[in-house]
Amino acid sequence: MCEAVLRLFSRFHPIYQRRSSWLIVCFSMLVLMSCSKTDDPASSSTLTKAPLKVLTWSGYETYLPRNGSPLDIELEYVQMFADAAGYELEEVVIEDFDALIPALLAGKGDLIAANMTITEARKALVNFTVPFEETVEFLAQSAAAKPINYGSQLDGKRLGVLAGTAYEETAKGLQQAYPGLEIISIAATTSHETIYDQLVKGDFDAVIEDKNTLNASLQYRDDIQRTLQASGKRKLAWAVAPERETLLKQLNQFLRRERLTIHDVKNYQHLWQRIQQEKTVRIAMRNNFASYYIWRGELLGFNYELAKKFAKDHKLRLEIIVAKSSDDLFQLVLNGDADIALDYLTPSKAREDLGIAFSEPYHYAQELIISRKPDSVIDSVDDLQGRSIALRMNSAYWQTAIALQQSEPGIRMLAVDETLETEAIIQAVANDQFDLTIADQHIAALEMMHRDDIQAQLSLGQAKGQSWAVKRDETELLQQVNAFIKKHYRGLFYNVKYNQYFKNQSRIAKHQQDYNTLQTSGELSPFDATVKKYAQQYDFDWRLLIAQMHQESKFISHAKSNAGATGLFQLMPRTAKQLGIQDLQDPESNIKAGVMYMDWVRERVKYMQPTDEEAIWFTLAAYNAGYGHVKDAIYLAEQKGYDPQRWFGHVEKAMLLLSQRKYASKARHGYVRGHEPVDYVRGIKRRYDSFVHNVTET
Repeated sequence: MCEAVLRLFSRFHPIYQRRSSWLIVCFSMLVLMSCSKTDDPASSSTLTKAPLKVLTWSGYETYLPRNGSPLDIELEYVQMFADAAGYELEEVVIEDFDALIPALLAGKGDLIAANMTITEARKALVNFTVPFEETVEFLAQSAAAKPINYGSQLDGKRLGVLAGTAYEETAKGLQQAYPGLEIISIAATTSHETIYDQLVKGDFDAVIEDKNTLNASLQYRDDIQRTLQASGKRKLAWAVAPERETLLKQLNQFLRRERLTIHDVKNYQHLWQRIQQEKTVRIAMRNNFASYYIWRGELLGFNYELAKKFAKDHKLRLEIIVAKSSDDLFQLVLNGDADIALDYLTPSKAREDLGIAFSEPYHYAQELIISRKPDSVIDSVDDLQGRSIALRMNSAYWQTAIALQQSEPGIRMLAVDETLETEAIIQAVANDQFDLTIADQHIAALEMMHRDDIQAQLSLGQAKGQSWAVKRDETELLQQVNAFIKKHYRGLFYNVKYNQYFKNQSRIAKHQQDYNTLQTSGELSPFDATVKKYAQQYDFDWRLLIAQMHQESKFISHAKSNAGATGLFQLMPRTAKQLGIQDLQDPESNIKAGVMYMDWVRERVKYMQPTDEEAIWFTLAAYNAGYGHVKDAIYLAEQKGYDPQRWFGHVEKAMLLLSQRKYASKARHGYVRGHEPVDYVRGIKRRYDSFVHNVTET
């Protein structure tokens, strides 16, 4: 209506013929302000968006998506709907799956998005949208178990079933056909990962799982297998309360308009058309600190930010495909398993001959010689005589090293495992396992933000352009990628994200003098009184929290990390929001949120069953790296024969291994800079020990 009024006015009123007139602006603002009071509230103001609360289940733990997960898909669809309708999306996590519908009916949320199957019993309580996914249920078993391939093999077996789910209906049907089948009910608060762990330990012989969820889990777990199909096709949809007819209509219109329903027939002539029709773009990336990783429960990385922006600009759902190596990036594209390869890829004729087309450069980087610190100064190629450079043969760095060797034959080249990330090779250089390596300038800068045992030495020529890659002949897709790069390269969004991930702007604290001089009064920090208050409330030693706060921020209340963590305890904004804390800049609020989060993490660490004396170190590690990475380290510690209940010298060793590709690729939460949580815990313990000897606990 508002736009129509403006068009009509511009057609007939003479002042609109003078476009420079300030009256045009004034009149336009008056019309829009007037309309904002009467139009749809969902689109009336971007400043005060109406909330849309989506109920989801805590059993779908945060993890590093490798090929997308069913819940990720749902939540991205819901986010797309919220963006289109002008809502502010809020996630409300419910611990008990069986409590989702009661919570909805009690008004705790507006809709349920939890991989929920449509059943007759549920239809009597809630209204479902048109289905957007179809799945079937399978049995999951331990990989070591004899597969169940026929129904007759179910007699005498123990079948684990999550209470309150559609699986119960399936299990009862199987039991009617095979009376010897024993059904074991699993508490509705139990996560998928815990169920899989119990399955592997032999608590039951099989469990029922949706195909889509199970397939996502099989991407990173090799200790389970998919066997007998347990059901026919089942439809998945969102649920809303019966009285929310308007919301149901909006959701259905969105799903149909965006062609996300299962009944849509999608035909396409080329890849970009398929991407547009299916509203999904599959982007292959590497799981490393420069591209895509998970930290404190947040998915992060410069390339991940660009991928999200590309998807958002085109109103697409983003699906990440994690590549095992640079070569795998190209194969995923060539095989049709990914649409785009997004990494710091240097175009070459050899790669183009494979059938790859490269975009315009989206990033430029100089290559640098990296050595440990201290080391002799390397000012020229001559200084490399007799030195050894460790590199992957299939990396662009290898060709650079060959050129160096031609000018200085005394240089030795050491080929390393192709699955080693550049960061892992740098770590090996720091540990004196390798002599030298080559790294892009931005990767070297990122490493030196977090460590002081390496140094960048000789710069090897001009900065090289780095590109995205698509399959040759996919010209429409390549045009869209180039248009995106042209629009954003060195623009506001690009520069903000680049500074966030690669600049040293947030590391002021690292260069300040260490705050470890105890005053005669026994004061450890300017915030002792506040820390004591919340330490007593949540049963922590306040001296430990002070040591942790120093490690996090050096007591700088406005500190902000390159990943967005804020304040004295370096909380992520989403974490604070979930704890009910809004203002992370306020020191007391930040301290309260930090201690609350420590308490939250400690409660979850208890399920890992460390001893009482060890629990605090596991808690600190989980606070730093994320609960999921610590769980991964515990599982790996068990496999390696370390004590999974002891941190120092045991689980911390497994955490270090998770920086290596062969371990990270099978970890639920993927790659982690393992030395960071290890150094974090040790640093806090050293400072805490000194506090204990100098200051009483009260």
